[in-house]
Amino acid sequence: MSLFEPLQQRGLRLRNRIVVSPMCEYSATDGLPNHWHLVHLGSRAVGGVGLVITEATAVSAEGRISHGDTGIWNDAQVAAWQPITAFIRSQGAHVGVQLAHAGRKASAQLPWQGGGPLGKDESPWPTVAPSARPFDEGWHVPAELDEAGIEAVIEAFRIAAGRAAAAGFELVEIHAAHGYLLHQFLSPLSNHRTDRWGGDLEGRTRLLREVVRAVREVWPETLPVWVRLSATDWTDGGWDDTMSVELSRMLKALGVDLVDVSSGGNVPHAKIPAGPGYQVPFASRIRHEAGIATGAVGMIIDSAQADAVIREGAADVVLLARELLRDPYFPRRAASELGVTIQAPVQYKRAW
Repeated sequence: MSLFEPLQQRGLRLRNRIVVSPMCEYSATDGLPNHWHLVHLGSRAVGGVGLVITEATAVSAEGRISHGDTGIWNDAQVAAWQPITAFIRSQGAHVGVQLAHAGRKASAQLPWQGGGPLGKDESPWPTVAPSARPFDEGWHVPAELDEAGIEAVIEAFRIAAGRAAAAGFELVEIHAAHGYLLHQFLSPLSNHRTDRWGGDLEGRTRLLREVVRAVREVWPETLPVWVRLSATDWTDGGWDDTMSVELSRMLKALGVDLVDVSSGGNVPHAKIPAGPGYQVPFASRIRHEAGIATGAVGMIIDSAQADAVIREGAADVVLLARELLRDPYFPRRAASELGVTIQAPVQYKRAW
Protein backbone atom coordinates (compact mmCIF):
# COMPACT_ATOMS: atom_id res chain seq x y z
CA MET A 1 0.00 0.00 0.00
CA SER A 2 1.03 3.59 -0.55
CA LEU A 3 -0.49 7.05 -0.12
CA PHE A 4 -1.61 7.31 -3.74
CA GLU A 5 -2.86 3.76 -4.16
CA PRO A 6 -6.67 3.72 -4.57
CA LEU A 7 -8.80 2.30 -1.76
CA GLN A 8 -11.93 0.28 -2.44
CA GLN A 9 -14.59 0.18 0.27
CA ARG A 10 -17.83 -1.50 -0.77
CA GLY A 11 -18.91 0.33 -3.94
CA LEU A 12 -16.72 3.38 -3.26
CA ARG A 13 -13.26 3.68 -4.80
CA LEU A 14 -11.11 6.47 -3.35
CA ARG A 15 -8.49 7.74 -5.79
CA ASN A 16 -5.93 7.99 -2.97
CA ARG A 17 -5.64 7.54 0.81
CA ILE A 18 -5.77 11.26 1.73
CA VAL A 19 -8.97 12.29 3.55
CA VAL A 20 -10.17 15.69 4.74
CA SER A 21 -10.69 15.20 8.46
CA PRO A 22 -13.96 16.62 9.82
CA MET A 23 -13.28 20.18 10.99
CA CYS A 24 -15.99 22.37 12.49
CA GLU A 25 -16.21 25.73 10.75
CA TYR A 26 -18.88 27.18 13.07
CA SER A 27 -20.21 29.20 10.14
CA ALA A 28 -23.72 27.85 9.51
CA THR A 29 -27.05 29.53 10.27
CA ASP A 30 -29.87 27.36 11.60
CA GLY A 31 -27.81 24.32 10.60
CA LEU A 32 -27.69 25.40 6.94
CA PRO A 33 -24.34 25.13 5.13
CA ASN A 34 -23.60 28.06 2.84
CA HIS A 35 -21.07 29.50 0.39
CA TRP A 36 -18.30 29.20 2.97
CA HIS A 37 -18.79 25.44 3.15
CA LEU A 38 -18.95 25.12 -0.64
CA VAL A 39 -15.63 26.91 -1.09
CA HIS A 40 -13.93 25.41 1.96
CA LEU A 41 -14.85 21.80 1.20
CA GLY A 42 -14.84 22.19 -2.58
CA SER A 43 -11.32 23.60 -2.70
CA ARG A 44 -9.97 20.50 -0.95
CA ALA A 45 -11.68 18.35 -3.59
CA VAL A 46 -10.03 20.45 -6.31
CA GLY A 47 -6.79 20.00 -4.38
CA GLY A 48 -6.85 16.28 -5.05
CA VAL A 49 -7.96 14.47 -1.87
CA GLY A 50 -9.63 11.09 -2.16
CA LEU A 51 -12.43 11.84 0.29
CA VAL A 52 -13.91 14.98 1.86
CA ILE A 53 -15.72 14.52 5.18
CA THR A 54 -17.84 17.39 6.47
CA GLU A 55 -17.58 18.87 9.91
CA ALA A 56 -19.58 17.36 12.77
CA THR A 57 -23.12 17.73 11.43
CA ALA A 58 -25.84 17.63 14.04
CA VAL A 59 -28.61 15.03 13.88
CA SER A 60 -30.90 17.32 15.91
CA ALA A 61 -31.01 20.98 16.86
CA GLU A 62 -30.18 20.20 20.50
CA GLY A 63 -27.24 18.07 19.31
CA ARG A 64 -25.33 21.06 17.94
CA ILE A 65 -22.13 22.13 19.64
CA SER A 66 -22.87 25.77 18.87
CA HIS A 67 -25.24 28.06 16.99
CA GLY A 68 -22.82 27.85 14.04
CA ASP A 69 -22.91 24.08 13.51
CA THR A 70 -24.17 22.50 10.33
CA GLY A 71 -27.11 20.13 10.61
CA ILE A 72 -29.06 17.52 8.73
CA TRP A 73 -32.25 17.28 10.77
CA ASN A 74 -34.56 18.91 8.23
CA ASP A 75 -35.23 19.01 4.50
CA ALA A 76 -33.96 22.57 4.06
CA GLN A 77 -30.54 21.41 5.23
CA VAL A 78 -30.65 18.49 2.79
CA ALA A 79 -31.28 20.95 -0.04
CA ALA A 80 -28.44 23.21 1.12
CA TRP A 81 -25.99 20.29 1.14
CA GLN A 82 -26.89 19.06 -2.36
CA PRO A 83 -24.91 21.60 -4.45
CA ILE A 84 -21.91 21.16 -2.15
CA THR A 85 -21.85 17.38 -2.45
CA ALA A 86 -22.42 17.62 -6.21
CA PHE A 87 -19.44 19.92 -6.68
CA ILE A 88 -17.13 17.73 -4.60
CA ARG A 89 -18.09 14.67 -6.61
CA SER A 90 -17.60 16.58 -9.87
CA GLN A 91 -13.95 17.08 -8.93
CA GLY A 92 -13.22 13.36 -8.64
CA ALA A 93 -13.36 13.20 -4.84
CA HIS A 94 -15.94 11.32 -2.81
CA VAL A 95 -17.91 13.02 -0.04
CA GLY A 96 -18.90 11.89 3.42
CA VAL A 97 -20.83 13.40 6.30
CA GLN A 98 -19.94 13.11 9.98
CA LEU A 99 -23.16 12.64 11.96
CA ALA A 100 -22.91 13.97 15.50
CA HIS A 101 -24.65 14.81 18.75
CA ALA A 102 -22.71 16.97 21.21
CA GLY A 103 -24.45 15.82 24.41
CA ARG A 104 -23.19 17.70 27.45
CA LYS A 105 -20.75 19.72 25.30
CA ALA A 106 -23.63 21.29 23.36
CA SER A 107 -24.94 24.83 23.78
CA ALA A 108 -21.44 26.30 23.57
CA GLN A 109 -20.05 29.56 22.24
CA LEU A 110 -18.16 29.79 18.97
CA PRO A 111 -14.43 29.23 19.60
CA TRP A 112 -13.52 32.81 18.69
CA GLN A 113 -16.16 34.04 21.14
CA GLY A 114 -14.69 32.08 24.04
CA GLY A 115 -15.77 28.49 23.44
CA GLY A 116 -17.41 28.15 26.86
CA PRO A 117 -21.04 27.40 27.69
CA LEU A 118 -23.58 29.84 26.29
CA GLY A 119 -24.73 32.45 28.76
CA LYS A 120 -28.37 33.26 29.53
CA ASP A 121 -28.36 36.11 26.99
CA GLU A 122 -26.87 33.92 24.22
CA SER A 123 -29.91 31.71 23.54
CA PRO A 124 -28.66 28.52 25.21
CA TRP A 125 -30.62 25.27 24.98
CA PRO A 126 -30.97 22.31 27.37
CA THR A 127 -28.25 19.68 27.13
CA VAL A 128 -28.37 15.92 27.70
CA ALA A 129 -25.88 13.22 28.68
CA PRO A 130 -25.69 9.67 30.03
CA SER A 131 -25.39 11.13 33.54
CA ALA A 132 -26.16 14.53 35.04
CA ARG A 133 -22.50 15.54 35.22
CA PRO A 134 -21.30 18.74 33.50
CA PHE A 135 -18.29 18.69 31.19
CA ASP A 136 -16.39 21.09 33.46
CA GLU A 137 -16.91 23.57 36.25
CA GLY A 138 -19.28 26.30 35.11
CA TRP A 139 -20.77 24.25 32.27
CA HIS A 140 -24.47 23.49 31.94
CA VAL A 141 -25.62 20.54 34.04
CA PRO A 142 -27.08 18.12 31.48
CA ALA A 143 -30.29 16.17 31.95
CA GLU A 144 -29.73 12.43 32.27
CA LEU A 145 -31.29 10.75 29.25
CA ASP A 146 -34.13 8.38 30.07
CA GLU A 147 -35.08 5.37 27.97
CA ALA A 148 -37.33 7.42 25.70
CA GLY A 149 -34.62 10.05 25.25
CA ILE A 150 -32.07 7.42 24.29
CA GLU A 151 -34.44 5.90 21.75
CA ALA A 152 -35.01 9.39 20.33
CA VAL A 153 -31.25 9.84 19.86
CA ILE A 154 -31.02 6.52 18.00
CA GLU A 155 -33.94 7.50 15.79
CA ALA A 156 -32.35 10.92 15.09
CA PHE A 157 -29.22 9.21 13.76
CA ARG A 158 -31.34 6.85 11.67
CA ILE A 159 -33.32 9.69 10.08
CA ALA A 160 -30.17 11.76 9.57
CA ALA A 161 -28.52 8.90 7.67
CA GLY A 162 -31.51 8.73 5.34
CA ARG A 163 -31.32 12.47 4.77
CA ALA A 164 -27.57 12.18 4.14
CA ALA A 165 -28.25 9.81 1.25
CA ALA A 166 -30.81 12.27 -0.16
CA ALA A 167 -28.26 15.09 0.18
CA GLY A 168 -25.78 13.26 -2.05
CA PHE A 169 -23.34 11.94 0.52
CA GLU A 170 -21.57 8.67 -0.27
CA LEU A 171 -20.21 7.79 3.17
CA VAL A 172 -21.42 8.25 6.74
CA GLU A 173 -19.07 8.66 9.67
CA ILE A 174 -20.66 8.33 13.13
CA HIS A 175 -18.96 10.66 15.60
CA ALA A 176 -18.21 8.74 18.81
CA ALA A 177 -15.12 10.71 19.83
CA HIS A 178 -13.93 13.97 21.36
CA GLY A 179 -16.23 13.92 24.36
CA TYR A 180 -19.50 14.19 22.45
CA LEU A 181 -22.60 12.19 23.32
CA LEU A 182 -21.66 8.73 22.05
CA HIS A 183 -18.19 9.04 23.59
CA GLN A 184 -19.81 10.19 26.84
CA PHE A 185 -21.68 6.89 26.96
CA LEU A 186 -18.50 4.90 26.24
CA SER A 187 -16.34 6.36 28.98
CA PRO A 188 -16.60 5.43 32.68
CA LEU A 189 -15.59 9.02 33.44
CA SER A 190 -18.86 10.40 32.04
CA ASN A 191 -21.22 7.40 32.16
CA HIS A 192 -22.23 6.58 35.75
CA ARG A 193 -25.41 4.69 34.86
CA THR A 194 -26.34 1.37 36.41
CA ASP A 195 -28.99 0.38 33.84
CA ARG A 196 -28.44 -1.42 30.53
CA TRP A 197 -26.88 1.71 29.01
CA GLY A 198 -24.04 1.84 31.53
CA GLY A 199 -21.89 -0.26 33.82
CA ASP A 200 -19.64 -2.72 31.99
CA LEU A 201 -18.25 -2.49 28.47
CA GLU A 202 -21.33 -4.17 27.04
CA GLY A 203 -23.60 -1.56 28.59
CA ARG A 204 -21.48 1.48 27.86
CA THR A 205 -21.05 0.54 24.20
CA ARG A 206 -24.73 -0.28 23.71
CA LEU A 207 -25.83 3.15 22.48
CA LEU A 208 -23.11 3.35 19.82
CA ARG A 209 -23.88 -0.19 18.68
CA GLU A 210 -27.59 0.62 18.42
CA VAL A 211 -26.82 3.80 16.47
CA VAL A 212 -24.65 1.80 14.05
CA ARG A 213 -27.46 -0.74 13.58
CA ALA A 214 -29.96 2.03 12.93
CA VAL A 215 -27.72 3.79 10.42
CA ARG A 216 -26.87 0.55 8.62
CA GLU A 217 -30.59 -0.27 8.27
CA VAL A 218 -31.21 2.83 6.15
CA TRP A 219 -27.79 3.49 4.61
CA PRO A 220 -27.16 1.82 1.22
CA GLU A 221 -25.43 -1.54 1.52
CA THR A 222 -23.08 -0.51 -1.29
CA LEU A 223 -21.71 2.49 0.64
CA PRO A 224 -19.36 2.56 3.66
CA VAL A 225 -20.04 3.47 7.26
CA TRP A 226 -17.12 4.72 9.36
CA VAL A 227 -16.94 5.45 13.09
CA ARG A 228 -14.65 7.99 14.71
CA LEU A 229 -13.38 6.92 18.13
CA SER A 230 -11.22 8.56 20.74
CA ALA A 231 -8.90 5.64 21.45
CA THR A 232 -8.15 6.94 24.94
CA ASP A 233 -9.31 9.60 27.39
CA TRP A 234 -5.66 10.08 28.43
CA THR A 235 -6.92 9.86 32.02
CA ASP A 236 -6.70 7.05 34.57
CA GLY A 237 -9.98 5.18 34.92
CA GLY A 238 -11.26 6.37 31.57
CA TRP A 239 -11.78 4.90 28.13
CA ASP A 240 -8.58 3.35 26.76
CA ASP A 241 -7.09 1.68 23.70
CA THR A 242 -7.74 -1.86 24.95
CA MET A 243 -11.46 -1.02 25.17
CA SER A 244 -11.20 0.57 21.72
CA VAL A 245 -9.85 -2.67 20.25
CA GLU A 246 -12.70 -4.68 21.75
CA LEU A 247 -15.31 -2.15 20.60
CA SER A 248 -13.81 -2.11 17.10
CA ARG A 249 -14.32 -5.87 16.87
CA MET A 250 -17.99 -5.32 17.73
CA LEU A 251 -18.29 -2.54 15.16
CA LYS A 252 -16.79 -4.67 12.41
CA ALA A 253 -19.41 -7.34 13.09
CA LEU A 254 -22.12 -4.69 12.72
CA GLY A 255 -20.99 -3.62 9.27
CA VAL A 256 -18.64 -0.74 10.07
CA ASP A 257 -15.99 -0.46 7.36
CA LEU A 258 -13.33 1.70 9.02
CA VAL A 259 -12.51 3.13 12.45
CA ASP A 260 -11.19 6.70 12.31
CA VAL A 261 -8.88 6.81 15.32
CA SER A 262 -8.46 10.03 17.29
CA SER A 263 -8.17 10.56 21.07
CA GLY A 264 -9.15 12.74 24.01
CA GLY A 265 -11.86 15.36 24.40
CA ASN A 266 -14.00 13.82 27.13
CA VAL A 267 -12.37 15.48 30.14
CA PRO A 268 -11.16 19.07 30.11
CA HIS A 269 -7.73 18.82 31.71
CA ALA A 270 -6.22 15.61 30.33
CA LYS A 271 -2.48 15.70 29.72
CA ILE A 272 -2.09 14.74 26.06
CA PRO A 273 1.46 14.11 24.76
CA ALA A 274 0.77 15.67 21.38
CA GLY A 275 3.44 15.47 18.70
CA PRO A 276 3.81 14.43 15.06
CA GLY A 277 1.83 11.24 14.49
CA TYR A 278 1.13 10.77 18.20
CA GLN A 279 -2.15 8.92 17.57
CA VAL A 280 -0.89 6.64 14.80
CA PRO A 281 0.03 3.78 17.21
CA PHE A 282 -3.63 3.58 18.29
CA ALA A 283 -4.77 3.23 14.68
CA SER A 284 -2.14 0.56 14.12
CA ARG A 285 -3.13 -1.45 17.19
CA ILE A 286 -6.83 -1.39 16.30
CA ARG A 287 -6.10 -2.32 12.68
CA HIS A 288 -4.01 -5.34 13.59
CA GLU A 289 -5.84 -6.59 16.69
CA ALA A 290 -9.44 -5.92 15.64
CA GLY A 291 -8.89 -6.78 11.98
CA ILE A 292 -10.66 -3.68 10.69
CA ALA A 293 -9.50 -0.87 8.41
CA THR A 294 -8.41 2.27 10.26
CA GLY A 295 -7.71 5.92 9.64
CA ALA A 296 -4.86 7.78 11.32
CA VAL A 297 -5.17 11.41 12.29
CA GLY A 298 -3.25 13.92 14.40
CA MET A 299 -0.30 16.10 13.38
CA ILE A 300 0.35 14.32 10.10
CA ILE A 301 2.02 17.18 8.31
CA ASP A 302 4.22 16.06 5.41
CA SER A 303 4.13 13.72 2.47
CA ALA A 304 6.83 11.29 3.61
CA GLN A 305 5.18 10.91 7.03
CA ALA A 306 1.74 10.34 5.51
CA ASP A 307 3.09 7.83 2.99
CA ALA A 308 4.97 5.94 5.73
CA VAL A 309 1.77 5.51 7.77
CA ILE A 310 0.20 3.68 4.82
CA ARG A 311 3.30 1.77 3.65
CA GLU A 312 4.04 0.48 7.15
CA GLY A 313 0.48 -0.80 7.55
CA ALA A 314 -0.40 1.43 10.50
CA ALA A 315 -3.60 2.61 8.81
CA ASP A 316 -5.52 2.45 5.55
CA VAL A 317 -6.08 6.20 5.18
CA VAL A 318 -4.64 9.36 6.68
CA LEU A 319 -6.98 12.14 7.71
CA LEU A 320 -5.48 15.62 7.55
CA ALA A 321 -6.91 18.63 9.33
CA ARG A 322 -4.66 21.62 10.03
CA GLU A 323 -2.28 20.77 7.19
CA LEU A 324 -5.18 20.96 4.73
CA LEU A 325 -6.20 24.30 6.25
CA ARG A 326 -2.69 25.55 5.58
CA ASP A 327 -2.53 24.01 2.10
CA PRO A 328 -5.74 22.86 0.35
CA TYR A 329 -3.53 21.48 -2.43
CA PHE A 330 -1.46 19.24 -0.17
CA PRO A 331 -2.17 16.12 -2.29
CA ARG A 332 -0.67 17.78 -5.37
CA ARG A 333 2.42 18.85 -3.42
CA ALA A 334 2.71 15.39 -1.84
CA ALA A 335 2.44 13.69 -5.22
CA SER A 336 5.24 15.84 -6.59
CA GLU A 337 7.44 15.13 -3.57
CA LEU A 338 6.77 11.38 -3.78
CA GLY A 339 7.33 11.20 -7.53
CA VAL A 340 3.72 10.38 -8.36
CA THR A 341 1.73 11.86 -11.25
CA ILE A 342 -1.88 12.76 -10.56
CA GLN A 343 -4.46 14.45 -12.73
CA ALA A 344 -5.02 18.19 -12.41
CA PRO A 345 -8.32 19.88 -13.21
CA VAL A 346 -8.27 20.81 -16.89
CA GLN A 347 -8.51 24.47 -15.91
CA TYR A 348 -5.18 24.18 -14.04
CA LYS A 349 -3.18 22.02 -16.44
CA ARG A 350 -1.18 24.96 -17.76
CA ALA A 351 0.55 25.05 -14.35
CA TRP A 352 1.75 21.42 -14.52
